[in-house]
Amino acid sequence: MPTHSHFLDVLTPREKEVMWLVSQGTQNKAIALLLGCSIRTVEAHRARIFKKLNVRNAVELALKLKNKR
Repeated sequence: MPTHSHFLDVLTPREKEVMWLVSQGTQNKAIALLLGCSIRTVEAHRARIFKKLNVRNAVELALKLKNKR
């Protein structure tokens, strides 16, 4: 029986946390404070998330998440 992987399975648990916050419109500085990391780390997570999910910005990310649910 074939299994279908969810499109978010390519993300790490931390990337999923950042992804959810980005999709809610949370700014990088606020994400960094919430997760206890640097803004540069958040920016790196965002870049990897966008690349892995083939989106260009937070709006596309939010739309993709909404349409896949």
